[in-house]
Amino acid sequence: MTTDTMPDLMISTLPNSSESRSIAVTLQNDPTLSRSYEIVIAAHSLPHLGTKLRDLGLGKKSQKVLIVSNPVIFKHYGDAVQTSLQDSGFEVAKVILPAGERYKTAKSLQSIYDAALAHRMERSSLMVALGGGVVGDMTGYAAATWLRGIELVQVPTTLLAMVDSAIGGKTGINHPQGKNLIGAFYQPRLVWIDPTVLRTLPARELRAAMAEVIKYGVIWDRDLFSKLLDSPRLDQLRYIKPELLDTILYACAKAKAEVVSKDEKEGNLRAILNYGHTIGHAVEMVTNYRTFNHGEAVGIGMVAAGAIAVELKLWTQAEHEQQLSLIAKARLPQSLPTDIDLEQIIVALSLDKKVSAGKIQFILPTAIGTVKVTDQVSSEVVRKVLRQILTQ
Repeated sequence: MTTDTMPDLMISTLPNSSESRSIAVTLQNDPTLSRSYEIVIAAHSLPHLGTKLRDLGLGKKSQKVLIVSNPVIFKHYGDAVQTSLQDSGFEVAKVILPAGERYKTAKSLQSIYDAALAHRMERSSLMVALGGGVVGDMTGYAAATWLRGIELVQVPTTLLAMVDSAIGGKTGINHPQGKNLIGAFYQPRLVWIDPTVLRTLPARELRAAMAEVIKYGVIWDRDLFSKLLDSPRLDQLRYIKPELLDTILYACAKAKAEVVSKDEKEGNLRAILNYGHTIGHAVEMVTNYRTFNHGEAVGIGMVAAGAIAVELKLWTQAEHEQQLSLIAKARLPQSLPTDIDLEQIIVALSLDKKVSAGKIQFILPTAIGTVKVTDQVSSEVVRKVLRQILTQ
């Protein structure tokens, strides 16, 4: 895609709401095909979701909506979303899936398909993902493949999903031998973010999300990185000032939207969003998704990527130390379990979906706010850094 076909990112304030923000993601990979959708950030907005969907023209032909969630999230927020949809005239069904990365499987996907069939979902029907990244990824892939594609709305309820996974159209499930090996690029019609739901977010999940927030500071937004450095703690919501939380939500969503608008299907630029994920995904897989959650594994991956960048003289030890200080503020792990098999991590890296021509792609920082994509990292350097992390 040439620069003259790349659309600009449009940012606007929602009408009649001084506390709401809207980011428009416009995708145009071909001059004849243009799509866009909103990322809406608005407190106390769950009860207004149905009205927004009607305003978007959804449900004109089919009133059927399938909510996909997990037990804990649906207990907290399911009634509000379901009532909002029903009050707007939608015919609502739900499917409740077990929570956790290890359930991001073909079996769970089949449960969504079964519910869609039972609800007689049509091509003009709609799926709503109410939950974190696992729910969003699986619902997105189900929507992409049910009847060859139906409408999708993301309603993220975790900070990690709000700042990252719910935006950009990456959907999928895990294969037993690799994370996210089965999936599709499939954009939602709307991303609806209500920050007030974060009050029920467990502290561990908040810490995990901070890994993705720090990632955006390293790869894209030096100002965000600086503001994170100014915060004394990043490990609990009560220590994060409301102004900083607002900055985090808006800056991360804006960064993701800008990248995806320019490179929807990871042809080049979008690969930078995988910073920390290459080794992070391998760590998740080798530990069977039980030792670390996704954000914790990404934190370890960023520690490794930063150390590799120091080894290759791409950035300075001082910059790496700044990154480490943020990871420490978020109380994210910085080392690997001593009983982990490093060679299994190397094998898992070779199965990563970002491998090209047999070479592993790494995203490495060159300065705060800037990274590069390279496949010129030797296995010796990777092993050296992994051993360093193992013994910290």
